[in-house]
Amino acid sequence: MFGIGFPELLVIAFVAVLVFGPDKLPDLARQAAGLVRRGRTIANTVRDELREELGPEYADLELTDLDPRRFVARQVREAVLAADAAEAADADLPPLDAGELPPYDLDAT
Repeated sequence: MFGIGFPELLVIAFVAVLVFGPDKLPDLARQAAGLVRRGRTIANTVRDELREELGPEYADLELTDLDPRRFVARQVREAVLAADAAEAADADLPPLDAGELPPYDLDAT
C-alpha cells in the first residue's frame, strides 16, 4: 500500500493521535473513507463514460491503459509479438532454389 510498511503506519497513527486527539480521529477516518469512496465513484464514472463515448472497440478500457508508459509498453509488446509471428510464418516457407528470385508483389510497394 503506497510502499508504507507497518512501522510507518504506526508512526503515522501516533502522530495523528497527538495532532488531532483520540476523540476526533474516528470522525476524520470516516471523512477520509468517504473521500476515497467518492473518488473511486468518480473514477468509475469517468471510465464508463469514456467506454461509452469511444465505442465497442474500447469496451475493455481501463484508466490505467491511458498511462503513457503502459500504452507504449503495450504497443511495443504487440509489435514484437507480431514480428515473431511473421518470422515464424516466414520460417515455414520452402527455401529458394539456386538462381530463383524471391516473390515480388507490385501492389505492396
